[in-house]
Amino acid sequence: MSSGMVQGFAHDRYAKVRAVFSEHLAHGADVGASFCATVDGETVVDLWGGYADASRTRAWDRDTIVNVFSTTKTMTNLTALLLADRGALDLDAPVARYWPEFAANGKGGVLVRHVLGHTAGLSGWREPVSGTDLYDWEKVTELLAAQAPYWVPGTAPGYHGTTQGYLVGEVVRRVTGQSLGSVFRQEIAEPLEADFYIGLPESEDFRVADLIPPADQRHSGSLPSLLDNMLTNPPVDVAATRTRAWRAAEIPAIGGMGNARAIAEVHAILANGGVAKGHRFMSEAGARKAFDLQGEGLDVVMGIPARFGLGFGLGDGSTFGRNTLYWGGFGGSMAVIDPEARATYGYAMNKMVRTTTGDNRALSLIRAVSAAITG
Repeated sequence: MSSGMVQGFAHDRYAKVRAVFSEHLAHGADVGASFCATVDGETVVDLWGGYADASRTRAWDRDTIVNVFSTTKTMTNLTALLLADRGALDLDAPVARYWPEFAANGKGGVLVRHVLGHTAGLSGWREPVSGTDLYDWEKVTELLAAQAPYWVPGTAPGYHGTTQGYLVGEVVRRVTGQSLGSVFRQEIAEPLEADFYIGLPESEDFRVADLIPPADQRHSGSLPSLLDNMLTNPPVDVAATRTRAWRAAEIPAIGGMGNARAIAEVHAILANGGVAKGHRFMSEAGARKAFDLQGEGLDVVMGIPARFGLGFGLGDGSTFGRNTLYWGGFGGSMAVIDPEARATYGYAMNKMVRTTTGDNRALSLIRAVSAAITG
């Protein structure tokens, strides 16, 4: 077994990235992690190190994977954009065209693009849902099809934390006859040899790092109603990610298992006009669709400013450039796509912090690569 030290490579130009990554591990910001960057479709940084468990008995190896929570959404939404580019899915069509039951309770006008853009008004379930219900695809999708939206669809952004994956996934299932995880695997992961799963086979369990929860997973109990509904119905249970039931289930918003290499190399598709590893997955126009602004302003669930494209956050010119796509997962995982620099960045770790939009671990690594590109 390897020792848990930093492994992998960073091209000479990006030597500082390795130093930053090493520092995170040495000072305890990370226990185990991976970071990867691509430029012009070439992988220029691919680092991993540390330990896959809190007791530091298992090294984080090249092929270690981990649950990345909402960074999973980037894979789910890319799958939908791919189908749209191929003409199998119309982003401007009502969801009910593909999923007739969805028209119930005034949702006949909800468009596919509303679902990808977090403006569908279905940020959570109205009926009580348990953690184990997330493994029951039929139950949770039928509940969403039956319920009324929380706000007028298409009028405001509101983060669909767990529901988005089921909404997009059911549309994909109706269009293709296959589950979201199966379509993603066949159309994206396998052609790229990308180590990312939405529904993990039992044979891969031995490679999964244990997530280390944030110190305090609780909230104050005085949150706005939509946020409280999203966070507590059902509550996110980090310990569940260690179970076979969670890993086997396709939970396309928060259940994905992968590493930084897979995140960065998959999203090279969007950074390079639809091409990755010499294979054209979609047209350049199809790749640009991710930038189509769907909702901007105060997120009615999270209570913070938001700019949502089709399945991705849109950079606002502060943390990320205005012409970038990004998404983060609970705990700190991150995907960033910069088509102007033709660059992608992926970060996955097991030591969680209380964030869904990235923290300084990922951001400092990304800044180090970006400085090398521009410098």
